Amino acid sequence: MSVSASVKPNLIVRIAAWCVVVFLMAPIPIIILVSFSSAQYLTFPPPGFSLQWYERFLGSNEWAQSIWVSLQVAVFSAILTMVLATMAAIPMVRANFSRKSIVYAVLLAPMIIPVIITAIALYFVFAQMGLNGTVLAITIGHTIVVLPIAFVVLSSTLQGLDPRLEKAAISLGASPLAAFYHITLPLLMPGILSAGLFSFLTSFDELIIPLFLGGPATQTLAVRIWNSVVMEIEPTISAVSVFLIAMTIVVMVLASLLKRAFRWSGSGRSQQEPPHA
Repeated sequence: MSVSASVKPNLIVRIAAWCVVVFLMAPIPIIILVSFSSAQYLTFPPPGFSLQWYERFLGSNEWAQSIWVSLQVAVFSAILTMVLATMAAIPMVRANFSRKSIVYAVLLAPMIIPVIITAIALYFVFAQMGLNGTVLAITIGHTIVVLPIAFVVLSSTLQGLDPRLEKAAISLGASPLAAFYHITLPLLMPGILSAGLFSFLTSFDELIIPLFLGGPATQTLAVRIWNSVVMEIEPTISAVSVFLIAMTIVVMVLASLLKRAFRWSGSGRSQQEPPHA
């Protein structure tokens, strides 16, 4: 009786989990089918097969310009986020100082404050500096929004590392900078890359910040999609959505490959003989 009673809850949980997965994944094949529609408007099921919307998307200078702007902002934001999150996580995890809880709250504040409030505040600040409508302004805005989550990821990764490894290297004659570079940084690199890839995807999909800080020449892909949906609805949006889905899959596969590469390199190092003093 006890075995059958435990099997039923497990079966119910599995069925519920698969129902949630199907519910979340169901729009994706519909979007893919609509992107190959031969109709001149959004309709499902599509009346025929056509590549016209991919041709319009890939052959448009406006869409290409938006993709280029989004890539610039996402790459710069990911790099800046990785550097700042690493610099913030190390002292917050390893050091003990007064008012540490206040600093921690300040670092996590952009996660709590609504994005639209952050965007409005940055708009007035950058307006006096003449930065509105530039890639730099959007990059700074995206970095502020994404930094708290990257900081949490790196803090949890750093807490899982043994600080005695770095202390052992220092006790054997290595400088603190050399110990960090050769010991801590390689172990922390998977978390840094995960934070960077997350920052890249979040920045690429962010809408509110570029709506306030962008301009006619710096429309990101998310803003271009927003304007296209507001002004006219055509199946080109479905082709753009398929492009975003494919890019997300590529980034996630790349993240998985990088994690495996670091695991293999770590296991290879562990199998090597320790250097002689």
